[in-house]
Amino acid sequence: MSNSKFLSEETIIKKIYMVRGQKVMLDRDLAEMYNVETRVLNQSIKRNQKRFPADFMFQMSGEELSDWISQNVISNKEKMGLRKLPNVFTEQGVAMLSSVLNGETAIAVNIQIIRTFTRIRQMLSEHTELRLEVEKIKKKLDNQDKNM
Repeated sequence: MSNSKFLSEETIIKKIYMVRGQKVMLDRDLAEMYNVETRVLNQSIKRNQKRFPADFMFQMSGEELSDWISQNVISNKEKMGLRKLPNVFTEQGVAMLSSVLNGETAIAVNIQIIRTFTRIRQMLSEHTELRLEVEKIKKKLDNQDKNM
């Protein structure tokens, strides 16, 4: 990816998965976005392990990886890139990557990813508010039906 290439929100959202009840991104997807090899990204993480506690980054288990592969349509070519159990990063872990990966591309990509996570939270919040409003209206209608 060149510095001038913009990642769309949709592109980023497609790379966010649920693992252990958390929204995460895979090391290989992040490496691709940052225009570095996955091993380079993971080496940077190893050199800075204190910056990545378990709630920022963790390694998928074999079972989680199998579940992930079965839930997502992945070609054989893509599976070949998964010789090791991938590291996955929560939103906080992605934010911390900016302190480990230097360069204009890393900064620009991080900003786009964090904005996307923020947008997802906003959409979920709006959805929750709408659901609560609908439930409130249903209760009012139920009460009116009972009173009739």
